[in-house]
Order: sequence, then structure tokens, then C-alpha cells
Amino acid sequence: MAEIGKGVTAGKLAINVQKRLTRAQEKVLQKLGKADETRDVAFEEMVSKFTKQMGEGTKLQKDLKAYQAAVKTMHEASRRLQDCLADMYEPDWFGKEEMDTLAEEMIEKEMDNNLEDTDTLWLDYHQNITDKSLLSVDTYLAQFPDIKARIAKRDRKMVDFDSARHHFASLQKGKKKDEAKIAKPAALLEMAAPSWAQGLISAHQVAQTNLSYNQAEEELGRAQRIFEELNVELQDELPVLWDSRVGVYVNAFQSLAGHQEKFHREMGKLTQNLNDIMTKLEEQKELKKDGTSEAKMGDGAKSEEVNHSDSASSAPKSAVTNGSDGELPPGFIYKVKAVHEYAATDGDELELKIGDTVLVVAFDNPDEQDDGWLMGFLESSWLQNKDLSTKGVFPENFTQKI
Repeated sequence: MAEIGKGVTAGKLAINVQKRLTRAQEKVLQKLGKADETRDVAFEEMVSKFTKQMGEGTKLQKDLKAYQAAVKTMHEASRRLQDCLADMYEPDWFGKEEMDTLAEEMIEKEMDNNLEDTDTLWLDYHQNITDKSLLSVDTYLAQFPDIKARIAKRDRKMVDFDSARHHFASLQKGKKKDEAKIAKPAALLEMAAPSWAQGLISAHQVAQTNLSYNQAEEELGRAQRIFEELNVELQDELPVLWDSRVGVYVNAFQSLAGHQEKFHREMGKLTQNLNDIMTKLEEQKELKKDGTSEAKMGDGAKSEEVNHSDSASSAPKSAVTNGSDGELPPGFIYKVKAVHEYAATDGDELELKIGDTVLVVAFDNPDEQDDGWLMGFLESSWLQNKDLSTKGVFPENFTQKI
């Protein structure tokens, strides 16, 4: 006989085909109402929860992978933007004759460090999502296929048990009828048979009936044992699996939220650093313009150049005052203009509207100053009341220096 398949004999194949036919026949009889079906309402509820749990877990895994892919895409877009900025930001941007070349090189070095830190932060964020959130969900979902296969096997074995039960019951009911049917033909055969063979034929028929009955009983016991073993195992495991979902969800989202908070906090610092670098670049540009104007004015007369240098050197000193000027508050440093609205969340904060001018002053205690926050008075309020109690703190990145 030709080889049917690796590890599969013709006898085993025939047994499998017979099992499928028997199961199909049993299901048809159950649907037609001609055979009762074993039902377990509690187990069916467990299976319903299992299906719901598997669907929710699969959706969570899919959405986490989509979020991870979005982070990777955002990282790549951020890197291209950083590369573009790095390519444009060259040491000789303002000309090789720039007098402040050393300062410019320092600014560019700071820029390179900032871009490297940004790239590292994106990589760490992406890796943490993979290791801490996605991996735990993958591990959680890895147990579902095996349990699902065992539930399907349990359903098949339940059909086998029902089929064996019905077959055995039918043999029990028909045993007497079969014995009566066997007795009539046997009597006719015995009359025609020799004297020494009389009675043997009847005994043979009875033995055949008993053999079928015993085989059906053994098959019923075997089917019941296999079904009950699977049923008990799943009844123990499914409730534990259902309860485990809460811990998995908490771990996944708590980890994700923690890494998000850390990422945005650190990214906020780097964004502020980038803003400070751009501010330095703008100041350098203004200093270059001032230096060019001074050089042109210095061509006229040496004394005018000296006077201009004196006035230029004295200008920064006027930027800070102790309050001798009646129009400025004590400790005044410089002015800023609000470029975003800010709603105060505490009594010591200023309420900002776009366009408001703020007089920035030094903190009474420098140790109380938080990174990214300034102290000041609204110019309109100060000019009207000159009340020292109206000063408050506000976020620096909501304003622009003027």
C-alpha cells in the first residue's frame, strides 16, 4: 500500500475518519432534537469570558504595536529635522571674519550635544515601550492559543462522550429485543443441525451480543474519563487566567505612563535647551550688527570710538536697577512679552494674556527659583499701582524677551 503520510498509518487514518463521521452524526442528531446534549452553563460562561479576554488582549497588543510604530516614525521624523538643523548650523554661518568665532563654536558644540541627547531619548523611549509594556502583553497572550486548542479538544471529547453514552444506552434498551430476535433463527438452525451442534449456534449469538455490549461500556468509560480530565483542568485554569488580566493591564499602562512622563519631562528640558541656543544665536546676530555699526562710526574719529565704547560698556549696567528709577521695580532685569496665554494655577503666579509686557525682576531668594520660571510684574499693573505685592512667577517659555 502506498505511504499515506509521515507517522500516519492506514488504520489510524481510518479511525480518525470514523471519529469525525461519528461526531458529525451526533451533532446532527442533537440539532434535530433526537439526542440529548451534555451542557455545562458555568463552563460556557467561562469560555465566553475567555473569548472576550482574548479579544481585548489581542486589541491591546495591536494598539501597542501601532503606538510603538508611531513612536518610531516620530523618532525618524525628529531625527531628519535635527539633521536638517545640524546641516544648516555651521561655524562660519556669519562669515569667517566673525570676531566672536570662539563663542560661535561653543554654541555649535552645545547644539551637537543637544541633538545627540534628543536622539538617545527617543531610542530609550522606544526600547522601554518594547521591553516593559509590549513584551508583557506578548507573554500574556502567548498562553491563549494552547488553552483555545484545549477548549476545542474538550468540545470534541464531549461529543465523543455523548455519542458513546447514547450508543451504550441504545444497546441496553435493545438487549432483550436482540436476544429474542437471535432465539428464533437459532431454533430453526438447531432443528437442521446435527445433534452434537444443537445449542452451540444460540450460544454464539448471545456471546456476540454480550461482546458488543461490553465494548460499548468500555468505550463509554474511556470517553467519559478523557472528557472529565480536560474539563476539570480547564475549570481550574480559566478563572485564574480571567483574574490575571487586571494585573497585566495595570502593568502595561502604568509602565507606559511612567515612560511617557519621563520622556516628555526630559524632552521638555532638551526643547528648552534648543530654545536657549536659538536665543544665543539671535543675540550673537544682534551683537554682530552692533559691532559693525561701531566699526563704521569709529572710522570718523578715535575719540568718538572711545566714547562709543564707553557708552556700549555702560549699557548692560542700566539693564539692572535697584529701583532708583521710579518707573521700574526694584531688582528689574529686563522685559518680556507674553506669546501664549497662561492661566494661573496658584496664588503666587501671574495671569498672562498674549501681548502682555512683564517686568522681570530677580528672586528675593535665588534658591526658590525653579528651572524655566521667572519672577516679575505686569507692566500695566506696575505703572498704575507700583504695588510690590502684585509680583508673581510665570513660565519663561510662554514669553519672549524684548
